Amino acid sequence: MSEEKETRARVRELVKQVLANVPLEEEPAETFPQRVVVNSLQEKLDKEFDRDESAKSLITEDDLRGLEPGAKLRISENAKFTPLASDLINERNILLVKKTARRATTKIRTIAVGCDHGGFEFKEKLKSFLAELGLNVRDFGTNSKEAVDYPDFAHAVARAVGERKVDAGIIIDGAGIGSAMTANKVPNVRAAACYSVALARNSREHNGANVLTLGSGQNDFNQIKEIVEAWISVDLTEERHKKRVGKIDAIEREYKR
Repeated sequence: MSEEKETRARVRELVKQVLANVPLEEEPAETFPQRVVVNSLQEKLDKEFDRDESAKSLITEDDLRGLEPGAKLRISENAKFTPLASDLINERNILLVKKTARRATTKIRTIAVGCDHGGFEFKEKLKSFLAELGLNVRDFGTNSKEAVDYPDFAHAVARAVGERKVDAGIIIDGAGIGSAMTANKVPNVRAAACYSVALARNSREHNGANVLTLGSGQNDFNQIKEIVEAWISVDLTEERHKKRVGKIDAIEREYKR
């Protein structure tokens, strides 16, 4: 019996020694899940809307699918609703955020658009966007995704700009480079291929670009909308830039002789 007690005592002592050597895990000052929840809620509160259906003139129940009660839905200024959609909006207390039509802030009022087969889908979407901005849009094609040659359509847009039939032009092909090269062969045209908002502004403010070329393979449509809106919202105003653009035009005139 005494041996058994001694054995148990040795085992207990051994367990104490093992536990004493196990490092204790420090309690974190701030747990990661709590921080994520807080930020997520803040982002949700700061969001202007949860879903954007402003491109549609008729909102149906399918457009509301998945929206949580109290969600914010962005709609066009003149949007209409199916009866079931109206019922769902009322039941779920969905907040409607109306997108009002904007107006361009520059002298551009008429604009020519064109594309090759690679830019066709973006060109079609862009026409609606430009009209929403208050511009009068002239479409020079192409009118399908069937393969065509980009110089034909870039030339048509550039000629309309060069002959001052429109204020400016936008051309979309795969990269934007070939259309810029084509357009710049037309007198009175200064075409710029732009892949960012910063380049778009610079091409107008510093270089007086009157044709913008875009690459459907370089930017998604949301980026293209931002680039276009920036491009039409600025103008060549500073005298130092006008002087330099004047020199570009003077070089062109030399080769017209």
